Amino acid sequence: MFDSLSEGLQGAIKSLSGKGRLTEANMREGLQSVEQSLLEADVSYDVVQRFMGNVTEQALGEKVLLSLDPSQQVIGIVRDELIQILGGEESEPVLDQPVNIVMLCGLQGSGKTTTTGKLARLLREEGHKPVLVAADLQRAAAIEQLQTLGKQLDIPVYSEEGSTDPVKVCQNGIKQAKEHDATVVILDTAGRLAIDEELMAQLVNIDRRVQPHQVYLVVDGMTGQDAVNSAKAFNEALELDGVIMTKLDGDARGGALLSVKEVTGVPIKFIGTGEHLDDLEPFRPEGMAGRILGLGDILGLVDVARQVVDEKQQEELERKLQEGTFTLDDFKGQIESMAQPGLVKKMLGMLGGPMAQLNTMLEDDETEGGMRRTVGIINSMTMLERRDPSVISSPRRNRIAQGAGVQGGEVTQLIKQYEQMKPMMEGMAGKGMKERLKAVKELQDGAMGGGMGGGTRQKKSTGTRLRSSDKKKKRKDREKMLRQSRRRRR
Repeated sequence: MFDSLSEGLQGAIKSLSGKGRLTEANMREGLQSVEQSLLEADVSYDVVQRFMGNVTEQALGEKVLLSLDPSQQVIGIVRDELIQILGGEESEPVLDQPVNIVMLCGLQGSGKTTTTGKLARLLREEGHKPVLVAADLQRAAAIEQLQTLGKQLDIPVYSEEGSTDPVKVCQNGIKQAKEHDATVVILDTAGRLAIDEELMAQLVNIDRRVQPHQVYLVVDGMTGQDAVNSAKAFNEALELDGVIMTKLDGDARGGALLSVKEVTGVPIKFIGTGEHLDDLEPFRPEGMAGRILGLGDILGLVDVARQVVDEKQQEELERKLQEGTFTLDDFKGQIESMAQPGLVKKMLGMLGGPMAQLNTMLEDDETEGGMRRTVGIINSMTMLERRDPSVISSPRRNRIAQGAGVQGGEVTQLIKQYEQMKPMMEGMAGKGMKERLKAVKELQDGAMGGGMGGGTRQKKSTGTRLRSSDKKKKRKDREKMLRQSRRRRR
């Protein structure tokens, strides 16, 4: 996601950190690279100009140029400005009615019907009881597609075969949803290949007569500034409450995401990050800015982890870790819970830094294939070997490798990985998922030399402080020697 934008911005900032001392001249040179990266990412020109105006004003101030680590200060400034153009604070959907009516609209090809199912699944995970209404009477396969999604998700779908009145379909669907104690009704309305008067008139009619509590526009992020223009046109007709941007997993540029809020004033509520029904997530400006700059999105990672971890299994795992009885069987269970298509790459991308770089090097079949091989190796072990890998001698290792269809060295490597991970996991036992992931992030940041947050410079590690004090001491010693030398000359 946004590979070219991330590489461009990170490269521009990295060029600043390579300078011995930052001056106004080389700072301007680095900021020009930042500007070029944004323009190449298809960010709206006006948005880029406002963004660079704010960044430049702060970056060329004495507080930055004379600080101990100006490049880290620049990361903080760029991060804060990215958060602002992405929408500032996280804007959660307002669903506080007994029955919340959510209307989705958008052009054909934006992924609107699939997003209807994804949104219903996400809201159900949050405790809502959703019902879908098939009000797209324009596209022949739309009703059938929504019904198929409903069956997959086990979520009710209201439809009327042969109907030509989308307003009636919406009204009848809402009525039935209320009778079945639904808390959210999602209306999948018609789209067109392009914006036209007929489409807008139909949507305005539904909006006026049904009066939905939330109106969301679904746009294809890969269409760049066309997505921004669509959002502007729909908002003028309907007064949108939010935008759902889809197909971001295939968007290397990110121009639409960085432009839509600034240009239209409409916040992004959700983003689609893949083809699977669980590939929709609430949009968090701070987390997205962290991902773009390679600083990670820990809260987003926590949300993903929460979706794949069963609470009862987690409690049992906690108990075993605290008792020191974490076995290879438990290790296998953790791997299997992560073996969803694309999940490992998604989580690596959220970690930022070296982990995000590793993510770009891996293919889905490599990570998932590696997991399958690991599970196969553990399945080829006896219960005794899973409980106590120290009993695995050379003959046992060869038997396990033969049973799993792998080389003996892979069995040895797996046991080493398990033995390295076990004490680390036991050391973090008793901490919640968020605390664990934060601990991982702190270790990662330490390896990177520290990250930035909120535009203020974080405290450096002890090693960095010692190096700074050493430099000061050497500078004072050098100045003392110069003074002594001048006295001798006199």
